[in-house]
Amino acid sequence: MQLFIGFFIGSLIGFLAWRVKALSRSGAIAASISGGVIFGLGGLPWAILLMTFFISSSLLSRAFEKRKRKLSEKFSKGSQRDWKQVFANGGLASLIVIFYALFPAQIWLWIAFAGAMAAVNADTWGTELGVLNPTPPLLITTGKRVERGTSGGISMIGTLAVLGGAALIAFLTTFYPPSDIKISAVITFLAVTLGGFIGAFFDSLLGATIQAIYYCPICEKETERFPIHTCGTKTLPKRGWLWLDNDYVNFSASFIGASVAAVIWIVFS
Repeated sequence: MQLFIGFFIGSLIGFLAWRVKALSRSGAIAASISGGVIFGLGGLPWAILLMTFFISSSLLSRAFEKRKRKLSEKFSKGSQRDWKQVFANGGLASLIVIFYALFPAQIWLWIAFAGAMAAVNADTWGTELGVLNPTPPLLITTGKRVERGTSGGISMIGTLAVLGGAALIAFLTTFYPPSDIKISAVITFLAVTLGGFIGAFFDSLLGATIQAIYYCPICEKETERFPIHTCGTKTLPKRGWLWLDNDYVNFSASFIGASVAAVIWIVFS
């Protein structure tokens, strides 16, 4: 019954998100599946972390849509998430919930789940709020100034946003755990915050090094968009591994966030 209710709630949220154009049609279907698994198998505490990420990231995306519109040529996709983006951000979390259903009361799985959600939340907050930084960002690998929206660019406001996004998930993880789990508040908060923070910065590191980046010969600008730029011109490979697009990078960030949080918790708990 709980699984049925979970998929019903997940589908309802996916439908509403599609209606307000936070998700594409494929994104709504993917969100219904991912949300259904997390709601149905995990229950309310797990769902709270998922919904915190989804609601906060959607609100931030809408709040600063005008600022990001000028940078749309840089990003691979717009603010309306498709199925790849949904699974990139929530796919690992869904898998962790399935493992928890098979092996209940394994506390490290709860911490890993939280670390994955902290990483994607932190990364999204950093991207959305980083545009407010008064000066152009610095490339994480060289420290040189780069254009706003450049993959791998970091800034003071963006970094603070990353920390805030990770800390919010860590706070909820610490004070609203599943009923069958007993955790240390301090260790849990630090593990999840650090996991999210490191996961988000790993995302930036991949963006600056091996993520696929293309070039528009007409606009003479770097972009994540492939195969067609916003101007309608075919983009050309410039650097990185061509298969490693932003969705794979986001999934990798969630994996690092989950791993770091779980390891810190296991070592120090």
